[in-house]
Amino acid sequence: MADYVQQRLEDRIPGLEQLERVGLFTRKEVKSMLKRSTALEYKLHRSVLSKADFVAYIQRIGYQFKREDIEFPIISRVTSVFRRATTKWQEDVQLWLSHVAFSKKWGTKAQLSKVFSSMLAIHPDKPSLWIMAAKCEMEDLDSSESARHLFLRALRFHPENKKVYQEYFRMELMHAEKLRKQQHELELAKIDLGEYEFSPEILSGKLAEVVYRDAKQKIKGAEFMLSLLNIAAIFDFTKELQDTILQDLQKEHTDDSVTWDFMARRELEAAGAPELRSAQGRASDTNRREERCCAVYEEGLRSLNTEPMWTCYLTFCLDRFKRKTNFAELKQKRKERLLGVFQRAHDASLLQESFYKSWLQVLLSSGETESAAQVAIAATKRFSQSLETWNLSLQTLVHLERAEAGLLFQEALKNVNPKDSLSLWQLQAEWNMVSQTPEETEALFQKALSSPVPAISAALKETYLEWAYKTSGYKKARKIFKSLHEHRPFTKAFFTKMIQIEKEQEKPNMSNLRDYYERALREFGSSDDDLWMGYIREELGAHGSPENCGKLHWRAIKSLVGESVERFTTQYTLMQTGHI
Repeated sequence: MADYVQQRLEDRIPGLEQLERVGLFTRKEVKSMLKRSTALEYKLHRSVLSKADFVAYIQRIGYQFKREDIEFPIISRVTSVFRRATTKWQEDVQLWLSHVAFSKKWGTKAQLSKVFSSMLAIHPDKPSLWIMAAKCEMEDLDSSESARHLFLRALRFHPENKKVYQEYFRMELMHAEKLRKQQHELELAKIDLGEYEFSPEILSGKLAEVVYRDAKQKIKGAEFMLSLLNIAAIFDFTKELQDTILQDLQKEHTDDSVTWDFMARRELEAAGAPELRSAQGRASDTNRREERCCAVYEEGLRSLNTEPMWTCYLTFCLDRFKRKTNFAELKQKRKERLLGVFQRAHDASLLQESFYKSWLQVLLSSGETESAAQVAIAATKRFSQSLETWNLSLQTLVHLERAEAGLLFQEALKNVNPKDSLSLWQLQAEWNMVSQTPEETEALFQKALSSPVPAISAALKETYLEWAYKTSGYKKARKIFKSLHEHRPFTKAFFTKMIQIEKEQEKPNMSNLRDYYERALREFGSSDDDLWMGYIREELGAHGSPENCGKLHWRAIKSLVGESVERFTTQYTLMQTGHI
């Protein structure tokens, strides 16, 4: 090992001497570098190697010097260390990418191609690396031939990868565009091309069309074809290619809602009337364009009456409805069109669940409360098992103060999984407290307390206590608290609500407060440091006994666990020193 290290150090000496001669380092600094390099070289020749040692050596060597006579040896040394590291840790993609980044900045074109070649030999299963290598050949090394070769090899490993095909297609169009620019510049300069001529087929993007033909045989679906069409549309010489893709799309994928959606939305961009000066004229033209879009959607529905097709149609109508306009007539037409499509999709039982929320929002914002109520009820029948739909519909009916809410709450609790029904119980409790008699509300709370789902019983205790206090006063609240303080499970809020109620009285009863705190600490005293601090503050207050604080502090330290002990100690110390 010592011989290898000695040889590598001797190889470095001419470069270090050169650094000293050109004045970048002093003799002392050069000796220090040599000493450090010796230590790092020995690390790189140990029997057990560390990737961190290779990275540290690369960083130590550095490559920030630009003097021609010393740059090459440093670059070569870094490249050598990278090569040894990637040989040892071949599976580390990030290490390979670091080597690529270094080679891009400092290496030659040949070096960069070699790094990519070595990396792809180890990681042929990663399409993104093939794409990166091909893009580098095309954009950084100006070699469309090498880029094409890499894409073809990538497709052998990934014959159905959409991204590889998309980038290959884009590369061929970029190549054609570059050649077109070169031809244009030569023609402007009036340079005689001699025997060399640019191929019209290549200039028009025929190579890209070959890629497209192959891609559509391997990868089916309108969405993929549209992605290629969108790439082609970036280039201004691809009208013929775009027409080809469009014709294939209409011929082969009329059974896909994506096709109809694309064809419909194209009508917005179609050539219309000559430039319209008046705002009214532009609004009328916009309405005509939107009607043409809808005509295409309607045609699509006649042959493809599916939920995805209705979803595309409704998404378009909703997008247009949300667009701002100063013309009430246009806004009204958009609303009528949207509401009509909502209703027809619902009647066909093909309206996606998420659209009912948008439908209700439009109706409510328009003041159409009766229709909103009917839609809310209809949604619950269509999606009777959906908690989200029940919540949405019941919130709407509660907001509209509809009497139907009472029966629908019962239906909801029958259909929704009890474990998921807490939000329904809470919503019904809010509705009962506002619109039902005290007896009916009391009965609801009692029913909730007997629920087999612990979360429901625990959450409704706090609401029950607060309702009792607001409607019947302190005595009723305390009576309910006493009837429930052994009725597990609890939430912390149940106890803190009673503490708050007691403190709101003209003469708070400290004995009662202690009882509430003790019961809360019995449940949450091992983890809730805030409860202990609250109890201590009460004892320090006007109605408490400060001498009890020491005992409470001792109990808290004994009871709390984990980080809560540290938080409590910090808060208690800050309180004692007057900082809080």
